Amino acid sequence: MPRIETAVARKARLDVLVAVAAEASRSQAAKWIEAGLCVVDGKPQLKTSFQPAEGAQLVIDIPEAVESTVEKEDIPLEILYEDEDVAVVVKPHGMVVHPAAGNESGTLVNALLYAMDDLSGIGGVKRPGIVHRLDKDTSGLLMVAKNDRAHQNLSDQLRSRTMEKHYLAVVDGCMHEPSGFIDKPIARSKKDRKKMAIDPEGRESQTEWTLIENLKNAALLDVHILTGRTHQIRVHMQSLHHPVAGDPIYGQKNGVKVPRLMLHAHTLAFDHPVTGERLKFVAEPSEEFTKAVRKLRG
Repeated sequence: MPRIETAVARKARLDVLVAVAAEASRSQAAKWIEAGLCVVDGKPQLKTSFQPAEGAQLVIDIPEAVESTVEKEDIPLEILYEDEDVAVVVKPHGMVVHPAAGNESGTLVNALLYAMDDLSGIGGVKRPGIVHRLDKDTSGLLMVAKNDRAHQNLSDQLRSRTMEKHYLAVVDGCMHEPSGFIDKPIARSKKDRKKMAIDPEGRESQTEWTLIENLKNAALLDVHILTGRTHQIRVHMQSLHHPVAGDPIYGQKNGVKVPRLMLHAHTLAFDHPVTGERLKFVAEPSEEFTKAVRKLRG
């Protein structure tokens, strides 16, 4: 069990101090604190909000990551970039990211475990460090952290909004403005727990969209998300009465006919977690996506 010993340099919450010292997330730090793995001046502290005095001795015993029970599977995987710290892959439409009940195999994680040896162990389990997720029916670019340091750095970039993610989306109905900004909080729906909804008490959610071209009863957009909420683009576009075409949850019954959810993570830019170099990746959508757009052009 790795041990970190340090003197508290400034007064702050214990979960903040532990997260900084261990280069971990605050949620992970909280789990270690609540498990009695963080000691201040010789006494275990179980409260995340506890504030040690400046100069106090902090000892953190970090548990070894356990092996994942997820099976490795030899599934074809498009890897655009890979080094010892990070990888960028293209998730196809229809692939689930994480195994779950009913989807224990055939997921992106199954494929990553086969393709890569060194993967992030954040969360106490040796598993691919999926820094951000895509819905099953959304295709496109995903980052993978290959060690905990990279995972924490990339997560920080997400929170600080220095990471840039753009999507291609076909939405129902033509747009009458060249661009727009949506600033509406999102929370889990109180009526249907499987859905998300606009909620004044929800988390801040911001989306920018730019019209690429109007199609026949539809529009092709470039969508830039400034926050990363579950179903954010789908909920925000529905709130404008222009849901993403082919959306089985938030779409219109009389919307344009398309073969899939017309949402693709097209562009991804971030700073390399170790070198600081700005990296940018582009993944063009599949032929199925582009064929549907061509058909909507008439």
